[in-house]
Amino acid sequence: MNFSSKLNQDAIFQIISDCAEDLKFETYVVGGFPRDLILDRKCTDLDFVCVGSGIDLAKAVKSKLKGSSKVQVYKNFGTAKINWKNFDLEFVGARKESYDRNSRKPVVEDGSLEDDQNRRDFTINAMAISLNASDYGELIDPFQGLDDLKRKIIKTPLDPEITFSDDPLRMMRAVRFASQLNFDIASDTFEGIIKNKNRISIVSFERVSVELNKIIESPKPSYGFKLLDSCGLLELVFPEMIALKGTETKKGKSHKDNFYHTLQVLDNVAKNSDNLWLRWAAILHDIAKPATKRFDKNAGWTFHGHEDLGSRMVPGIFRKLKLPLNEKMKFVQKLVRLHLRPIPLVRDEISDSALRRLLFEAGDDIDDLLALCRADITSKNESRKKRYLNNLNIVSEKLKEVEEKDKLRNFQPPISGQDIMKTFNIGPSPEIGKIKTAVREAILDGEIQNNKQEALKLMYKLGKELGLKSQVQE
Repeated sequence: MNFSSKLNQDAIFQIISDCAEDLKFETYVVGGFPRDLILDRKCTDLDFVCVGSGIDLAKAVKSKLKGSSKVQVYKNFGTAKINWKNFDLEFVGARKESYDRNSRKPVVEDGSLEDDQNRRDFTINAMAISLNASDYGELIDPFQGLDDLKRKIIKTPLDPEITFSDDPLRMMRAVRFASQLNFDIASDTFEGIIKNKNRISIVSFERVSVELNKIIESPKPSYGFKLLDSCGLLELVFPEMIALKGTETKKGKSHKDNFYHTLQVLDNVAKNSDNLWLRWAAILHDIAKPATKRFDKNAGWTFHGHEDLGSRMVPGIFRKLKLPLNEKMKFVQKLVRLHLRPIPLVRDEISDSALRRLLFEAGDDIDDLLALCRADITSKNESRKKRYLNNLNIVSEKLKEVEEKDKLRNFQPPISGQDIMKTFNIGPSPEIGKIKTAVREAILDGEIQNNKQEALKLMYKLGKELGLKSQVQE
């Protein structure tokens, strides 16, 4: 198969070919680009292997590219990177690797293209396209990666037990590629994962989480999680999720399997949003159900307070998985804590106060919260499902009406602590907090409008009740 016409669609390949010719380096584009070219997927991360110095090749290419970044050199790895236009270009010399059993960091030696292809993780990533003048555009495919692409199979080029023992992160990558591409994992490759699953312990959680996030970002992430569960990796990297598995029946009353329910919610979110952190909220929305499960002889199985406990569990899970402990985590916490709140608000007699409080707590995340609530409706009873979705639409409309009227999204108090101190000529004190809280509650209860004029009137009144003397004209 010759891909020269495809390569000629972008000048970068001919530029690299010319530079390699000048240096007398055999050079190939490898890995993701040949795979994605065949699959007709966009690829902006381009990996080039040369039989020679990848750093020297990168410097030569940089001299020919206008508007590219500086060459980033990683001497320890013998690699170099250039950012140019929409491409990330990485250059490395062909190498062979050997591993110590207690580390996934290989001992690296110079090698041939064949050595380099032998060290690749999967057959579909072990293909190379020549950039050499003599056979420009020719596919070098020693492990029949092209056939595996057609068969939609993830398979290791060499013995899977050696492949996964050498670098256990490849087990997560196998599941990630299967999930992203909707491929099967070859039976011997999957068996190799099962046999080597405990080797994942030598991989840092930072690296595991990168792959886990890519699985979560897949078109249908439940497939990746089911693979992780089947091979035993999920129990090792994310046991809190395994705890959701199973049903229990007592006195004729059962509860649903919260593991599969969670996966359905995740898939539902994924159909409508690419937001990774909204997907994490879907994963964690019921994470505390195992800890809060109780049986009531009248009500059956209950999970009271799972939303609050789940919210408190989020930082620990994020910390363990080395996920960001910042606004993204707080977003997930908020959605987990509030995910049960919208549904009860459908009642005709519900007060505007309850709607205001939800808007106050959700702020700009109210739309994502409602998206999670919609995804959480997984009933197999179509009429019940339709009723719940209709109820959420009613709540959404009510929230819009209240928001238009009261402007409570991202609520900021109309009066500040500084206003109170200046008005009553006092320093920091408990009275300031009491006045601010009372003003906020009055706005949320609809007793006063959300504006400074009405808030100041209430402030003066509250100040008098607390024995404070105003220093300005009321």
